[in-house]
Formats: sequence, structure tokens, C-alpha cells
Amino acid sequence: MDDALKPDAVAASIARIPYARFLGIDFEVKGDELTLVMPYSEHLLGRPNPPALHGGVIGALLEIVAIAQVTATSGVKRAPKTIDVTVSYLRSGRPVDTYARAHISRLGRRIANARAEAWQSNRFDPIATLHGNFLLRADEP
Repeated sequence: MDDALKPDAVAASIARIPYARFLGIDFEVKGDELTLVMPYSEHLLGRPNPPALHGGVIGALLEIVAIAQVTATSGVKRAPKTIDVTVSYLRSGRPVDTYARAHISRLGRRIANARAEAWQSNRFDPIATLHGNFLLRADEP
């Protein structure tokens, strides 16, 4: 079985999330790794001086990457429904491009568990992490 993610499926899953379009989120797929890219824009700031990204924007980026990863990995056509998420803010998000990547911890028939990280200049120095549980909804006929 080919483990590579299909860019068309990823694009479709992200396109179904209106807030992702508002944030200007783009993505990169390399093999089985999906990375979301949120280009910096002034409307993403939560604090003007010193400038810092809004925490809700960072949390949304993490939830979107987790949903996109679960959708692309599971192959379901309907986006999973968020059951719960816990976001840990580790440091302030600077006014630069932000990246996020998710990993599926468990993928069952009905529930998926995922963890995600957001970073800016150094992937190994995350600004926030997410742990989430998602309900896989059956595809409609």
C-alpha cells in the first residue's frame, strides 16, 4: 500500500474549512508528511506591541493540521468532527510565517487521536502543541 498522502485529498480537506482560507493557510506534502504553512499577515496579530500572533489563530492552525492529517490518512471524505483538543502555548508567536505538522497517535474505526506542533524558525523549537480526539464520520452514500 502506498503511504504517500495525495495532495488533491489534502487540498479538498483544507478547502472545506472556511477559517483556513481566512488564515491564508497553504500546505506542502512530501511523502507521508503534511506541513501546513500560515504566512504572516497583520490581521493575525493578537498583541500589537510587542507584536505577537493571536493564540486563537495558533490554536486554529493546529486543529486544522490535525483534521487535515486525519482526513488524509484515514481516507474518509467527510472531515472528522472535533471531540476535544488541548493546546499548550509554549512561547509567543512572532510576526513571521508559522508551520504546523500533525501525527496520528491512534486511528480507529470511529475515533482518531492526534498530536500537532506549530513552529516558526526551528522545527525543534515549537511555539505550541495540540493533543486532540476526533470522531470519524461515516461517508454519505
